[in-house]
Amino acid sequence: MKPVKLFFPAIVLLVLLFQGCKSNDLTPREGYINVTGGKVWYKITGTGNKTPLLLLHGGPGVPSYYLKPMAALGDERPVIFIDQLGCGRSDRITDTTLMTIEAYVKELKEIHDALGLKDFYIFGHSWGTILGTEYYFAHPEGVKALILSGPALDIPRWVKDADTLIATLPDSIQKAIRVNEKNGTYDSPAYQRAVDYYYRLYLARKQPWSADLDSAFAQTGMNVYVHMDGQSEFTLSGNLKDYNSTGKLGNIKIPVLFIGGQYDEARPVTVKYYQSLVPGSEAAIIPDAGHCSMQDNPDENNRVIRDFLHRIEK
Repeated sequence: MKPVKLFFPAIVLLVLLFQGCKSNDLTPREGYINVTGGKVWYKITGTGNKTPLLLLHGGPGVPSYYLKPMAALGDERPVIFIDQLGCGRSDRITDTTLMTIEAYVKELKEIHDALGLKDFYIFGHSWGTILGTEYYFAHPEGVKALILSGPALDIPRWVKDADTLIATLPDSIQKAIRVNEKNGTYDSPAYQRAVDYYYRLYLARKQPWSADLDSAFAQTGMNVYVHMDGQSEFTLSGNLKDYNSTGKLGNIKIPVLFIGGQYDEARPVTVKYYQSLVPGSEAAIIPDAGHCSMQDNPDENNRVIRDFLHRIEK
């Protein structure tokens, strides 16, 4: 019996060592990941040991600084921030073949593999909701839930929402938008003032804007934004302009939470429409918030995310 007694602990030790090699190394740290086209910055925060949460910022090309209030969720789980290629602390790009949904899905898979992620949740904001859902459709393994905030899952519908919101603005602002869109004079001071007016009502309402939101705008990859989105949040002319994933949202087989702000560019009626297309999904509207609900009402934004994750983890 002695050989058996010696052999069994050795097997257990080998199994434990193997599992240790395979487990996520999601200790708090900051660094860079090599992906196709350059290096992507990432940061892992949090001391909790629950399923990690991967954050996908908007834009495309608006880096993750403005998502910083969500680091508070790290008391329960690792929270992973990234700046997608072309903006923020990541390498800038000029190759337009990298400025597509498919390229960013590939990039995200390379990040996933480099971090050794197994089970994880995806939070996507704005453009990040497109990237998050398309990543799930391409690589569903390990994605345990989607949280889609300020969803942009039907760009023609986004434009209609923008038209509805523009109609609420003063006549002078509406005229500045339409005249300069028609003339293509997007550098016009009148157009830029109109953009700022619209953003402070429907993008981020809390004044003054935080240093993190200012940093996000200062380090936006404008070439990526213009190529994929357009000249502004309401002048959409980029390669996303015809994107519409509503026909396949019913194929999502994991828990989904849709989030919208009370004054979101993705209007509450649109957020609830998306929720109606995904069986068993949930929706939450954050009061006193525009598109960036994590900036305008961070406590409530974090609460609805936390409660959602608690429910599915039970």
